[in-house]
Amino acid sequence: MIPKIRTGTGGTYGLIRYLYGPGKRDEHTDQHLVASWNNFAPDPGRNPHHTIPQLAAQLDQPVEAIGDRAPATTIWHCSVRADPGDRHLDDNDWANIARRIVHATGIAPDGDTTACRWVAVRHAPDHIHIAATLVRQDGRVASLSFDRRKAQAEARLIEKEYGLRRLTPGDGTAAKTPTSQERFKAERNGRTDTPRETLREAVRQAVAGAATEQEFFTRLREAGLRVKLRHAPSGDVLGYNVALPGDRNRASESVWFAGSTLAPDLSLPRIRRRLDDGPTTDATSVPGNRSTPARHRRNAAHVAERAAELLDQDDDEAAAQLVGAGELLDALAQTSPAVTRTELREAARAFERATRSHIRGENADIRALRSAARGIVQAGGALGRGEDGGATAMVLSTLVLVALAAARWHSARGHAQQAAASRQAADHLRAAYRQAAATPMRTMREHGRALPESERRRHDTTIRSVLDDAGTPTGPGRAHDALAAVLAEAEQAGHDPKALLEKAIERRELETARNTTDVLVWRLRRLADLPSHPEHPRTRMAAGTRSRTGSAQPHTTAMAPSHLATDPRRPASRR
Repeated sequence: MIPKIRTGTGGTYGLIRYLYGPGKRDEHTDQHLVASWNNFAPDPGRNPHHTIPQLAAQLDQPVEAIGDRAPATTIWHCSVRADPGDRHLDDNDWANIARRIVHATGIAPDGDTTACRWVAVRHAPDHIHIAATLVRQDGRVASLSFDRRKAQAEARLIEKEYGLRRLTPGDGTAAKTPTSQERFKAERNGRTDTPRETLREAVRQAVAGAATEQEFFTRLREAGLRVKLRHAPSGDVLGYNVALPGDRNRASESVWFAGSTLAPDLSLPRIRRRLDDGPTTDATSVPGNRSTPARHRRNAAHVAERAAELLDQDDDEAAAQLVGAGELLDALAQTSPAVTRTELREAARAFERATRSHIRGENADIRALRSAARGIVQAGGALGRGEDGGATAMVLSTLVLVALAAARWHSARGHAQQAAASRQAADHLRAAYRQAAATPMRTMREHGRALPESERRRHDTTIRSVLDDAGTPTGPGRAHDALAAVLAEAEQAGHDPKALLEKAIERRELETARNTTDVLVWRLRRLADLPSHPEHPRTRMAAGTRSRTGSAQPHTTAMAPSHLATDPRRPASRR
């Protein structure tokens, strides 16, 4: 159940006329009162002798009575909407709900016969509108402290007592949701999202990995947004506004949104604070650094895994890691191939809620995350196949663990909305991962099945030995085809398979993975510096034959450091 409060000036006639009217799209039906301050207010919907002006005049009477002493804000309007999946609520239910809301917010406390005048109008099965005036009948101005918060708290109690869908309580850090007028306008214009939502996503993507304020504004303009800067008399930039081209109001004026009205953390001062944690380097300018999407996705997987570790340490300073992880998701959402783009956009939108709470990591360093985001954006769009596709699957596998770690971190602090948003993001990331990993995982499973029987038995023994010691379910032998294939590749590259696998399972967050094998496969490929996308089994088998007939033998002792573990027979691009 969602209560939404607005206030206004002047008399109530315009509001009452709207509530009893047909609506903007003839959606209002059977308009009538369900409750009022005295239980016998005029009802123009059910009594033909009652009129809208009569009802508005009675509501406005206390305001008119005090003349010039009336406050600037005189109208209080609260819509209360049930979830589409909730059971049917009749007029008596809605009347009781209205009385509870006006009592909780201080509009009309129970037993206060000189409180504000109010009415509850129902013109649809799933919601009511409460209209009230903010001058009490005893001539005093109503005192409304934290009325929105109180209405939300009462709605949570109503949900529980009426058996309705229970929403997660918020902490006041959520971005403002689009108004019904904005949604109607978007629908009329054939838009899926409102301009507010489109602009919020565009601004988030523009700040992802940006190094300077000027670069941020340049990205906004390159994304096709209109940008207007607000300057102080000294010439310093105080803030910014953005608008969509062609989005105009009734006066044919552009509809501008300040960054702070899109989301609390998109104000210019908050963005400047983020830019202070600038990228460590410009990844594309490092000598010898091949600026491929795959390379930057591999690096992002490593950085994201460190973020998951910090979140699992349950330190308040880890709040900053959520901001950095959000930038990483925004960077991936705008550069990933079409096959994963939709799910990644939804994951980024969901995780956006998880990046904000009243806890801030003031001393945390997120430059590595911001650098990873910058590298992904600057490397440009990734292909959905080959090395790019494998690297995308690698980073998505890690980001699922980040989202789950974020859910645990928020849950431990009672952040219900943020924890739910993190879990929702994890679901979208899993869906994107399944799309990205389908081809490389199938290739690895084929490779595992094509291994010589003796080599396969040896790797199976290693897998069962290490996973059993770690208390990790091993599953049937065929479930580890891909894992055996990666161990065979790592051994050929000079690694000790057992030591490498033991290193890979040290991570605590592995306990929450739905598919342990998939997580280990990508972690092993990264630790062993193997290509993100494996070669076809026939190619690998031929390479294995050459390896067994040559003089080099696989290591069977300690694992070599990843930066040294290269095979001189591998092409330089694979090192």
